[in-house]
Amino acid sequence: MLAIYKREVKAYFQSMTGCVFIAFLVAYTGIYFMAYNLTYGYPYFSYTLSGALIVFLVGIPLITMKSFSEERKNKTDQLLLTAPVSLGKIVMGKYLSMVTVLAVPNIIFCLFPLIIKSQGNAYLKVDYISNALFFLLGCVYTAIGMFLSALTESQIIAFISTFGILLALYLWDGILSMLPSSAISGLVGVLLVLTLLVFYIYHMTANWMLAAAIEAVGAAAGIILYIVKSSLYENLLTKLLGRLALADVFTDVASNQIVDVTGIVLYRCICIFDYTGNSEKTLELGGIKPWKR
Repeated sequence: MLAIYKREVKAYFQSMTGCVFIAFLVAYTGIYFMAYNLTYGYPYFSYTLSGALIVFLVGIPLITMKSFSEERKNKTDQLLLTAPVSLGKIVMGKYLSMVTVLAVPNIIFCLFPLIIKSQGNAYLKVDYISNALFFLLGCVYTAIGMFLSALTESQIIAFISTFGILLALYLWDGILSMLPSSAISGLVGVLLVLTLLVFYIYHMTANWMLAAAIEAVGAAAGIILYIVKSSLYENLLTKLLGRLALADVFTDVASNQIVDVTGIVLYRCICIFDYTGNSEKTLELGGIKPWKR
């Protein structure tokens, strides 16, 4: 894993991809910092980080698009997968290399609250917690981008799909406000989510009987519950999908000084899901088949 990690980190900086990402994120954040904190005297650096979130929409796809798709395009994926290292360590090595690139600007950001402190009042605890959550949110977005890169050999497709999902997550609160709140729409939403879950289970297990049984039992239970007490489904779509507003965990601290522990746990769970999702079954779905020893 260490060899893969070193190779990937070296590749990011030799190709200038990592340097461009770091420079752009620091420069963009620096502009906000000069405007809000130095010019207008706003004491919270966390507010500046909130404005820099939009950089992730382009920056994260930039560093994740080649993680697996480039290996497939250059026909080096089989060479990598026949190396004497487990698939999990390959995934972890690649992921940690991207996290390292992401960590560099966040380390630089640690200096900004101290600059504010030297000029007057500062709220170091809030700012450093916000910086940590900004980094964790970037790790979550990186995990999403890496997962999508494993499904295609085209870096362009990987970039566009990651950008599209991150843009949807960025606008998630507005999207939720447009969802219907009726009970029947809640039932339809539950059935759609159940179907997607069953589809994933089928591709992970290749057991259509298990998938069909879960679909049938889940659908029957959902419909019976709707008949018995339909009020439970009112606003259910908004409640269920509201947890996917990933940036809210960060903005709660940055704007309201509220730490959502459950949101931090959600960040961790998504990263774990990415690690397991980039497993042999998912990579085979994308066309990357590990060599059987």
